[in-house]
This record gives sequence, C-alpha cells and structure tokens, in this order.
Amino acid sequence: MRRFVIGLLAAFRKATQLLRRVRGVTDDDVAERRVTSGQSWNEFCDSLKAAGAALSFPGAPQDPFSQAEGYRYLSRITRAGLMAFVEHADPKAPVLHRVVNENTKMGADNPDNFYLTASLDGNYDYRITGRRNTIAYLSFGTQSGNYGQGGGLPPTGYIESDEIEMDADGRFELVLSSSPQQGNWLPMTPETGALVVRQTFGDRSSETPADLSIERINCTPEEGQPSHLTAAALDEGLGKAGALVIGAPLLFAKWARDFSKHSNELPRFDPDVSLAAGGDPNIAYYHSHWALEADEALLIEVMPPECEHWNFQLNNYWMESLDYRHFTVHTNMHLARYEDDGSVRLVVAHDDPGLPNWLQTAGHTFGTMCFRWVRANEHPQPACRVVKLASLRSS
Repeated sequence: MRRFVIGLLAAFRKATQLLRRVRGVTDDDVAERRVTSGQSWNEFCDSLKAAGAALSFPGAPQDPFSQAEGYRYLSRITRAGLMAFVEHADPKAPVLHRVVNENTKMGADNPDNFYLTASLDGNYDYRITGRRNTIAYLSFGTQSGNYGQGGGLPPTGYIESDEIEMDADGRFELVLSSSPQQGNWLPMTPETGALVVRQTFGDRSSETPADLSIERINCTPEEGQPSHLTAAALDEGLGKAGALVIGAPLLFAKWARDFSKHSNELPRFDPDVSLAAGGDPNIAYYHSHWALEADEALLIEVMPPECEHWNFQLNNYWMESLDYRHFTVHTNMHLARYEDDGSVRLVVAHDDPGLPNWLQTAGHTFGTMCFRWVRANEHPQPACRVVKLASLRSS
C-alpha cells in the first residue's frame, strides 16, 4: 500500500510538472517561490513533527527511557539527512563523509564498520583514489533511492577490495561509471545516486582505515566545479532530509516490532529485504529482539563457518547500536574467545558473569540484536537460550 501511494504521488508530481510547463512555469520558478515564501522550510519542519509517529508505532516501547532514546534518534537522523542531502548533496563535486558514525546510528549500524558515503549522479563518471592500509575488509557499492521513497536503497554496483588491482603499497584507482570500463570498475546506472563504502575492522585499536578521495572525471574543468547553491537544490535537499527522518524510523520500527515475535532467538533475516534496504550482498544477517530480566542471561552458541568476518552486536529498540565507545556491546571473529572445539559462546547479561565473551547491555533491559556472517561458505543457525545468571556464576 505504501509503495502504491508513493507511486500515485510521483505520478501526481509528474502531471503537475507537465501542467506547469504548459503554463510556462519552470520547476526552478516553483522552487524559488517555495524558498522565499518559507514553504520549503515549513514543510521540512512539518516532516520532523510527523517523524514522531515512529515512536508510537504499534509495539514501540512507551517508557520514558526508550522514548528519550527515540527522540534522540530522530535528532540524529535529522543531522544525517541535512549532511547528506543539503551539505554534501552536489554530485558534481562529491565529498566522502561519515553520515553514520559513533554518534549517528541507524538500521543496526555495525560497530566494526567505518562507513563513508558520497552523492553521485549515474550520468557522470568518477574516480576513487586510495590506499588500502590495514583495514580488515573494504567494499564499495553504488545505490539508487533513499529511505522514505518506498524503494529502500537498491544496489546498482558492487566491488570488494580483493577484486581491485593494487600496487605493492595497497594504492589503487577505481572508476565509477554507467558504461563498462577496463581495469578497476564500479558499475553505476543512470539512477545511481549514492556511494557507500564499508570498511570493517577486525580490531579498531590496531587497524587503520583506507585513505580515500573521490573526484569527477571525463569533464571540462568548468563542468567539474562545485555547483552554486540554488533554491531548487535547497528545496530538494530539505525534502529528501525530511523524507529520511520520516521513512527510516518507520521502516526500522516495523522491523523491530516484527523481531519481537521471536525475541531471544536469531533466525536468518530475509536476504531480499536486506538487499533492498541497502544491506551488503555478501553478508548473511540474523536480526532479532532481546529482552532480559535482571537475573537472566542470554547464551548464544554457534560453530563459526569459514568466512571473511563475523560479528554480533546489541542494539536498542530503535536499531541503533549500543554505545560501543564505552561498553563492550559487540564482538567478532578476532576479538571473541573460542571453545576448544572451535565453537563460540557469547553471554549477554546486565552484570558480569565472570565468563569470556560477556556483552554488556549498557543500561537496557531489551532491544534488538544482529549476527552477521561475511562471505561465509555456510550459514549455521546460532542457538540461543535464556538462563539464570546465577547458574553461570556457579558453573
């Protein structure tokens, strides 16, 4: 139904634009009137107000702590939207920047990841120049759409570092274009609008992220200059930012509600849904909900397969990773302690059970959680069970 309504709105906008052209009124004329009248800003503010509906979505927690986190979450996404769609929205002169980071979070953001993004236009060509450094995992993806448009973030191209030719020092160049290229090439389509770079740490304390820069190529010096701000660009940017603040929280509130149906379990998440929402195509995700009483612990046991990387993390209800700067809320294949047979047992508990692989709940009694296998040769199902904390301490 949501996509149907959005489709109707898109058709209405196209019909309206056609009517304006017949009358000799351009889109730029309309944008200028919207900006000078304050309508663009007023509608953006209305979007922020409407975004609060996600906090009362069916199943959403209504306690003061969760609601406070929810409103902080909305403020963070507002900041992310303004940075992506207003501050760094010019595809003629793209800027690699961190929208999701240690403070701004969404969609079960991975604590092991160093995310970068940039605005693109599939009708242009670009070049990324970089040096791999010591980061454990590096990938590049191009995407169309954005949250709030009804279609998620469908991929238009993807490449990983092991597919990129580099010199002995890890330096490389990568061309982004809608037409095939020789050598290192990241595909786009005319609909491409964003670049997403995922860098995954094995251990943040000892690894260095890649050094990366991006530029537009195959254009004149004048064409490669940044665009001057226009009323149309501001109007569009505020509209996209507002759509993000409305769309992303509603999407993930629905996911969290559905995860509650299998609380304290970790079933595999639908790969097609993950891909449509911008998930990495080489990752198998296990999203769910967790809830523990003060005297309980959640045990997660699994035999890791051969894979490039795996990790597990705790999130709050709004699917923000918990504070990994100050609390141990996640672990991975490099940090976890293994059993003698190669299996792993993780312990989620409010208090220290005195056992390896304890994950702290950081003041939360419930939330969401995520397990990932990256480029695994198989996808074993993690086994979960809730036990009394005292039974672990006495064993």
